[in-house]
Amino acid sequence: MSQTILTAANDYAQLDDYLKKLDCKHLFLVCDSAFKFLKINTYFENVTKRLGIDVIIFDDFQPNPLYESVVKGVKLFNDSKCDIIIAVGGGSSIDVAKCIKLYSNMNHNENYLKQTIVQNDIPFVAIPTTAGTGSEATRYAVIYYEGVKQSVTHESCIPSTVLFDISALETLPEYQKKSTMLDAFCHAIESFWSVNSTEESKEYSKKAISLILANYESYFKNIPDGNSNMLLAANYAGKAINITQTTAGHAMCYKLTSLYGIAHGHAAALCVSVLWPYMASHPNLCSDARGQEYLDKVFADLAVVMGCKTVLESTEKFVEIFKGLNLKTPLIRDNDFEILKKSVNPVRLKNNPIALDEATIDYLYHKIMEK
Repeated sequence: MSQTILTAANDYAQLDDYLKKLDCKHLFLVCDSAFKFLKINTYFENVTKRLGIDVIIFDDFQPNPLYESVVKGVKLFNDSKCDIIIAVGGGSSIDVAKCIKLYSNMNHNENYLKQTIVQNDIPFVAIPTTAGTGSEATRYAVIYYEGVKQSVTHESCIPSTVLFDISALETLPEYQKKSTMLDAFCHAIESFWSVNSTEESKEYSKKAISLILANYESYFKNIPDGNSNMLLAANYAGKAINITQTTAGHAMCYKLTSLYGIAHGHAAALCVSVLWPYMASHPNLCSDARGQEYLDKVFADLAVVMGCKTVLESTEKFVEIFKGLNLKTPLIRDNDFEILKKSVNPVRLKNNPIALDEATIDYLYHKIMEK
């Protein structure tokens, strides 16, 4: 689906015009605890007085949001008879808002997770406050039910409109800026080589990678153009994985995040930095139905996108950029390798173009330790 992109220029004039065109009366705002520190907070504080729009705030959720929180949000949304959902925040805020949209017109007396999703046309705006997850461009949401991660998927939960607000990136901690950029970078790279890749997804990946390479230094310096282009890069990367899903790099990174408390993008980059050279040097293990010759061309094309002459140079360039960020490799304890190699989701490995068995995954985790 196509997305309308708005900017925050001229005190959110485009958002004003959008809400007026909808003739919005009751606005449902999903936001996290950091919302009150953002410039856009002032916009929503004043929108009732300026445009006569009631704002109902829902912030009763946490990172890794619970199903029960979503249920509360659905009830509040329906009770307040809102016309539109706007999510401001990172992946958790947007995921909660996605689920509220999906579940709002379902049977409220039964578990939503067990029902068939029925599409609705509730206007949905996402305002990402990091340039990384690309959640504003995907059909995926993650919530937790009885301690178990639940992946909710439906095309109709993709926000119809996205507002890029570069001011939200200006106060991000340095580590968060680095790790979210790496998340978008890994999304774009993994999508490019995914067995599910298409010409459309590769175009999104190319745009994302090119923007990241051209802007990551200015982004870290909080230069406006750098921030703006990084938001766009993350959006393109999200559009790419919305088509292809992620591959082994992300499948391997989740346990690193939970075991060692490092950020998701940091963990993904650690994995991609060893996975990419391994895959490029083992084309005989190709599991893409399009064949080894096709995969060789994919890696060669990816090298060109990275601005490199050879596949080896492209893998080295990624590692060089990652090392330049000075992010530490966690100290992996010997007994953790058994946990790590068994943690990888085999479903995500099906998207990987090179076949990986448990012994190879163990080898790759050991290579990460050497970084």
